[in-house]
Amino acid sequence: MADLFDLTGKTALITGASRGIGEAIAHLLAHYGARVICTSRKLDGCQSVADAINAKGLQAEAAAMHIGDTAAIDAVFDGLAAQGRTVDILVNNAAANPYYGPLLDMDLRSFEKILEVNLRGYFYSSQRAARQMTGGGAIVNIASVNAERPAPGQAAYSMTKAGIVNLTQGFAKELAPRGIRVNAVLPGLTDTHFASAITQDAKLMKLMTQLIPMARAGEPAEIAPAVLYLASPAASYVTGTTLTVDGGYLA
Repeated sequence: MADLFDLTGKTALITGASRGIGEAIAHLLAHYGARVICTSRKLDGCQSVADAINAKGLQAEAAAMHIGDTAAIDAVFDGLAAQGRTVDILVNNAAANPYYGPLLDMDLRSFEKILEVNLRGYFYSSQRAARQMTGGGAIVNIASVNAERPAPGQAAYSMTKAGIVNLTQGFAKELAPRGIRVNAVLPGLTDTHFASAITQDAKLMKLMTQLIPMARAGEPAEIAPAVLYLASPAASYVTGTTLTVDGGYLA
């Protein structure tokens, strides 16, 4: 039987790949044979990740792509098309959460920023990728357990994560006839820079670990295998679903 997780010959574009969960996903997909395109707002961070992957004898490249900027998304996909290349796997991982606190005190610009990155960015990058996936493909969206259970002080962020789940289901239904599968991963609290406001606060961590049956935060490398599964032939009959990786938080 062929390796169900073999991604040899596939090109995988990962947003927010300069660190954290995105970086772990890039390394794992490359390990299983994919040529990964590491993207984020800043090219330097992605280039460092790509260099580390290439140093292992695997295949990676870097590109600057701010997922909140549709022109930046166009530039990357148009550039690939000009080279006669297509994306087989898209991992929407980049996220923004510029505000923590009560909704009544939230400024409109912060709300718009969250929407631009977490919803419009996921929609537009998925649209651009799917148009090029003439031979089928896979899209994996990184949502959050907040999609199911909004966290205090993160109501707007949680709204967008719930929107990503709905977006995933909508794309899944429309793209299935084209051989494109669309799924989402819902990470729980993960030890990343993005979550450092929680993971580096002893009081908050004490509270959170009481809510997580496994009593700890996850590691980025523990989230990446869920993406590998959903992007691989092993999930050939899986679309429109969510895979929760949260240490039991939502149980």
